[in-house]
Parts: sequence; structure tokens; C-alpha cells
Amino acid sequence: MKKLAFLLMLVGVVLLSVGGYQYFKIQAAEKQAMTEAQSLIERSSKQDEAERTTPEEFEPDMNETVGILEIPTLEAELPIVEGTDPDDLDKGVGHYLGSAYPEQNDQIVLSGHRDTVFRSLGDVEVGDTFIVHLEYGSFEYEMVDSKIVDAEDTSIIKSTAPDEELVITTCYPFSFVGNAPDRYIIYAKPI
Repeated sequence: MKKLAFLLMLVGVVLLSVGGYQYFKIQAAEKQAMTEAQSLIERSSKQDEAERTTPEEFEPDMNETVGILEIPTLEAELPIVEGTDPDDLDKGVGHYLGSAYPEQNDQIVLSGHRDTVFRSLGDVEVGDTFIVHLEYGSFEYEMVDSKIVDAEDTSIIKSTAPDEELVITTCYPFSFVGNAPDRYIIYAKPI
């Protein structure tokens, strides 16, 4: 009986150690991406208008830190990374490849983990704002709607051209342990 108790305690310690390591690894990746994003925004603010990238020219590489998503209601500033692979989402908010960026007159899709960057996203309400800071400017959006869809439903990702729309997605329910069965979707329009 003592051996079984010891074995269970050992398994618990190993699981806690692995979880702790992953948590701190994600925190470090997010902090580094945020430092890169702040540096990028600061550098671009010092450039002359003629030197800045235009929305039409803006095409970041995969895994590149591209900007900051500010959510004033949550007092949150989150780095935006090009791509939505697990490694990208460990760094912050992922920009869905193939979707637009501000002033490109189409749908902008940003995704993040519910247990890291979007932990409090459920507290955002219709009328609240989101600000996307990129090297070519800052763009404000107002939440107009939200809905919950099946995790496999990709129909929310579609062209809205020539109308610009910001779509923010995360897993749902927020307190679910494991792979969540649904997605929480926020729709926001430019102000």
C-alpha cells in the first residue's frame, strides 16, 4: 500500500512539473512576442509617413510578430502573431492566414487560447471596443455580436469584401478541461 501511495505521489509531482514547465514556457514566449510587438510599433511611429508600410503592402511572414490587440474593457494588450498553429498561439493572438488586416476591406480573423490570452474574453460585451495596433496605424472596432458554434464549424471564416469585419475566436466553454467542443465568436465593426 505504501508503494502505491508513493507511486501516485510521484506521478502527481511529474504531472505538476510538466504543467508548470509548459505554463512558464508559454508565458516566456508571450512576453518575448509582446516585446517584439512593442518595438515594432515604436519603430514605425518614428518613421515618416512616406517610409511606412501601406495596408496593401502589408504581408507578414508566418510566425512573425505583427502587432498588438488591445482590449480596453479587460485592460489587456496582447501580441498578434501571423498564423494560428499551436506554436503561434503559444506566443499570443494568432492572425488567421488568408484573412485580411485593417484597411484591406475584408474579414480579419484573430484567434487565441481560452486558457491564456483570452481567459476573460467572455467578459467583453456588445459595445466594447478592440484596438489593433500595426506598423501602419491603429484601428478601433466595436463589438456588435457574439455567438457559439461547433468547434469544427469553419463557415464563420469567409470574405466580407468590401466590408471590413473583425472576428475574434476562442475555444468554448471557457472553463472546459481538455479539447473544448465549441468556439466562441465575437464580431466587431470598424469605428
